[in-house]
Amino acid sequence: MQEIKHNIEKLELELSSLLQNLGRERSDVTLIAVTKTHPCEAIEAVFQCGITEYGENKVQEAMRKVPMLSSGSTGFHFIGHLQSNKINQLLSLKPKLIHSIDSLYLAEKLNRALGNRNITLDILVQVNVTEEDSKSGVTFDNAEETIWKIASFANLRVRGLMTIGKLHPNPEISRPYFKQLKELFDKIKAQQVEGLDLSWLSMGMSHDWKIAVAEGSNMIRIGSAIFGERYYGEDR
Repeated sequence: MQEIKHNIEKLELELSSLLQNLGRERSDVTLIAVTKTHPCEAIEAVFQCGITEYGENKVQEAMRKVPMLSSGSTGFHFIGHLQSNKINQLLSLKPKLIHSIDSLYLAEKLNRALGNRNITLDILVQVNVTEEDSKSGVTFDNAEETIWKIASFANLRVRGLMTIGKLHPNPEISRPYFKQLKELFDKIKAQQVEGLDLSWLSMGMSHDWKIAVAEGSNMIRIGSAIFGERYYGEDR
């Protein structure tokens, strides 16, 4: 677990330095530890280092792990593709934020399930800015209209946008996509549409978070830069 501690210290130094150069405070950016495939012991070590928000990609894996974790966490984020038939299972885990609402259909299903429970939930709308078939998300061209429609659902609070950059050896490849989503984020936020409370722009992972933060991200999703290579044991 010393490796995790070392990695977090290094990450925090780099993030603080970058934000200082950008004229921003460290508190401007929420760091989410992506715990996919990693055991509960490793996640607890992250909590002990001061990172209290974590994200899981798969509902089934989250169902096994989230109930086992201590109160050292302040927020479970669901960041992966959500299948509509897993909505009720996910809601039983009381996620703080779902990052991956990628269609009007999914939003409708989630809103109905929340209505049955008489609760509301914070969400982000995932935008497929890179237009890659391998990624989920609303298209950039349809994003604004889709976001307005989702904002009308009584049990959903649209708190921001999420995207995934290109998985490319050169993180600079993703800069124009991050810039594009930040511009959309600012445009929608300025419209002050009822039902929209845009606070979070979730962009950037282990390989490209510096580019994302430089382009305005205030929520980054970090896995391998904290944990090292993914663990493929019992918690897969």
